[in-house]
Amino acid sequence: MGRAFEFRKARKMKRWSTMAKTFTRIGKDIVMAVKDGGPDPDNNSRLRAVIQNAKAANMPKDNVERAIKKASDKNTENYKEVLFEGYAPHGIAILVETATDNNNRTVANVRSYFNKSNGNLGTSGSVEFMFDRTCNFRIPAEGVDVEEIELDFIDFGVEEIFEDEDGVLLYAPFDQFGAIQKELEKREVEILSSGFERIPQITKKLTADQEEEVIRLIEKIEEDDDVQNVYHALDITD
Repeated sequence: MGRAFEFRKARKMKRWSTMAKTFTRIGKDIVMAVKDGGPDPDNNSRLRAVIQNAKAANMPKDNVERAIKKASDKNTENYKEVLFEGYAPHGIAILVETATDNNNRTVANVRSYFNKSNGNLGTSGSVEFMFDRTCNFRIPAEGVDVEEIELDFIDFGVEEIFEDEDGVLLYAPFDQFGAIQKELEKREVEILSSGFERIPQITKKLTADQEEEVIRLIEKIEEDDDVQNVYHALDITD
């Protein structure tokens, strides 16, 4: 198995973000998708992907429809996607993806989390290069030949594919998302969920006490309502 598999395993072992935030995050994704490409999922591939993720997260259909309707209102403010880069204690690189309607508030909050935890909020480009930005798709495992899918989708940029208890996951570079989504839909392969992740190129192992310091910072950041995802270079694969 490759880095994507180990990254996914580590994320499943350490679920710091609470499930209570899932619907809020998806709601923001819906707003950004609708503002970007309109309310019709048939003509908006980004919105189709978000709706699939909402279904995978068991978000009620009524909630999704209300979110789309609300996002279609021209008076509904859009969210701006802002990436923060920095270091946790002991030199652990951290990336924070946010979706905010008040950038000043978000900047102040994220900076305070780093400062209070003996970390450092960096400048743009200071950490991002240490992570590979990837896209992923989850499809049902039933009736799927993993080796065949892997061979079929090499030409579409898929670099890694593996099966877990929830289905089959395909990983590829970020910019291949549209091509893979289009091909899966063309083949009428059900897409259970899809998304983007930032996988660290190199991870760092810490002592138990040091790891706890980093985890406290990550937990604090993920509690913020403006935060969508937090990625880090801490080795927690054991």
